Amino acid sequence: MKKPAFRKKSGAGPEEPFEPAAVEPTGAGETTRPAVGPPGRSAGKTTQSLLAAAVVLAAVLGIAEARPPASPAKADAAGAPSTAQVERTAAVCPQPLQGLTGSTTLTAYTPPGTGSATGGAGWLTDQSAPAVPPTAAPSDPASAPASAAPSGSPSGSPGATPSGSATPAPDKNAAPADAKLTLTKPGTPATGPATNGDAAPGTGAVATGALAPGFTVTQTTVVTEQRGLGLSGLTCTPENTSFWFAGASTAGDRVDYLSLVNPESSAAVVDIQLYGDKGLIDNDAANGITVAPGSSQSVLLSTLSKGAVTDLAVHVVVRSGRVGAALHAADGAKGADWIPASADPAPTQVLPGLPADTSAARLVVWAPTDDDADLKIQLSGKNGWFTPAGNESIHVKAGMVAAVDLGKVTRDEVAGLRLSPSDDKHAVPVVAGLRIDRTGGNGKSDAAWLTGSNPIGARATVADNRAGASTLFLTSTGDAATVKVTASAGSGGGTPATKEVQLPAGGTVAIPAPEPAGLNGVFALTVETESGGPVVGARMLSIPNKDVPMFTVQALRDDHSTVQVPQAAQDPGVVLR
Repeated sequence: MKKPAFRKKSGAGPEEPFEPAAVEPTGAGETTRPAVGPPGRSAGKTTQSLLAAAVVLAAVLGIAEARPPASPAKADAAGAPSTAQVERTAAVCPQPLQGLTGSTTLTAYTPPGTGSATGGAGWLTDQSAPAVPPTAAPSDPASAPASAAPSGSPSGSPGATPSGSATPAPDKNAAPADAKLTLTKPGTPATGPATNGDAAPGTGAVATGALAPGFTVTQTTVVTEQRGLGLSGLTCTPENTSFWFAGASTAGDRVDYLSLVNPESSAAVVDIQLYGDKGLIDNDAANGITVAPGSSQSVLLSTLSKGAVTDLAVHVVVRSGRVGAALHAADGAKGADWIPASADPAPTQVLPGLPADTSAARLVVWAPTDDDADLKIQLSGKNGWFTPAGNESIHVKAGMVAAVDLGKVTRDEVAGLRLSPSDDKHAVPVVAGLRIDRTGGNGKSDAAWLTGSNPIGARATVADNRAGASTLFLTSTGDAATVKVTASAGSGGGTPATKEVQLPAGGTVAIPAPEPAGLNGVFALTVETESGGPVVGARMLSIPNKDVPMFTVQALRDDHSTVQVPQAAQDPGVVLR
């Protein structure tokens, strides 16, 4: 298997030099000159200026006095925030698997909305930095850009056409001409192949208007080569400045790499922090990694870990700019998948999605540098939470990683896993990941990784589902709950289907995904919380191949299709506060 090169760049060109814009001096910054003329005239002008300033200030204060601030009670009643649908959503997908034969599919979907938004578009594009043309001398005619105005064009009209009309600005809410996949309407997924090969870039996804609320993109890779046989999938995430991953490794046959994608127009500077069972692994090569604008880069973890480390927690910190980050793990013939980014460090972490036929499970936990963590291990079964015999707790030293093999912890029942403080008065925020393996009758296996997840909230969607291959795992973390599951139309046709699911308090339920009637192509699943306590969930996609139980698991996450907008009103009284 061809390993990804350290800091592989895709399409990154030389960066343009930064030139600060010229600043025009203003009157406030000019030097005051002494008045020339009789002293009385200068003093008169100064007095007039002071009187004018006093009149203006008195007028403003007069208005404020005439309109006193509203009383707190009235302000609270009239100023409650309103709910509005988002108008633009963006996500970043990592580079497809490198050095392996296989196929990668991208699927985009927006659930039907109930808001008033109309129009808009959804699209996916390769994140490859455009080539920067060489800088020519000012006297060189070749230095004139192709879009420059011809001789005789009016000054100050860059980009003017020969007829004198200005070049129209590109519409930021429309799909670009080089889009590799477009989504045309809510309720029907769009699917297509990702760019493949060793130099394949990551993918940027954007949706606007009516396609923005709930827009989601799923990336799925099927590898049929024996050396890397397995199914890898993930839900593409928004760009950010901090990512946590637990469960990476550089020991044995593991080949783990971090994919960094910068969809912005400026460079990003990234630090990668690796933590093992002895704490932070210091390596200058992990700091100050520059990711060029519009480009992708992969980093092989074994080049940073200073030797084999069995269990790792990885923290991606973006010092400048914003990036998308994803971590892929491959364990030889034992399986491969993406390690999903964890929820932020918290004293309690819930990891949904353990299938009933889990043959092995390994829990990896990181604690912050200032305190040890003592945690209870609990499982959510069909009747509620319980403590697995022989694996009641885990102790994690400050700033270090602890791991424990849980074996066949599910005992042939579906489950979710919860970590919580052994002592409520000693709550330490942690990051957790769980590797799960499924083994076929011939001993061949595949692996997937689960991570700490937040509740579904109002609605969550996963895009790439296939006939007879998807299973939902739903866990009610508190009170009993009711959720609605909707299967969309297929990408090539079909009629949506809906199912209501009841969850007992603290219990986990697994259901085969409902499928649209007359399904043609792939479809999306949307889960909505209708009543009761908070619910966490995950989707398992299972595609057996060559006697290998290939599978991948993605957590369901709130799609944040709406935002709270605070009320605002003019209040001249602010000058008195």
